[in-house]
Amino acid sequence: MNELTKAEEQVMQYVWKLEKAFLKDIVEQFPEPRPAYTTISTVVRVLVKKDFLKFTTYGKIRQYYAAISKDNYFKKHMKEVIGNFFSGSPSKFALFFANNEDLDLTELEEMKTMLEDKIEKLKAKDE
Repeated sequence: MNELTKAEEQVMQYVWKLEKAFLKDIVEQFPEPRPAYTTISTVVRVLVKKDFLKFTTYGKIRQYYAAISKDNYFKKHMKEVIGNFFSGSPSKFALFFANNEDLDLTELEEMKTMLEDKIEKLKAKDE
């Protein structure tokens, strides 16, 4: 899977949010002052070429939709970050995150609960 530039990722965020969108719908998502319509059109064409976007044609216009889910894109890039910066260890990443973010007790307890739930599901699966 190719890397996305910041501009491409921003367009993808809007397409993921809208699920299906015509170019004008994507342009309208940008805050003022919006980039030029032609600039966004170029980014969309690049995303189609990179296989991140697919489209359905209605006459002369196209309705775009994501070819990859936001979750799948995020998972792949998180694996790369963990592999490149934490020796492939998710636990080292979690420890780094917990130590370096301003997490309050409630947030840490929520993380602990999520981890405990995941552990219980894995244990139940093994039985």
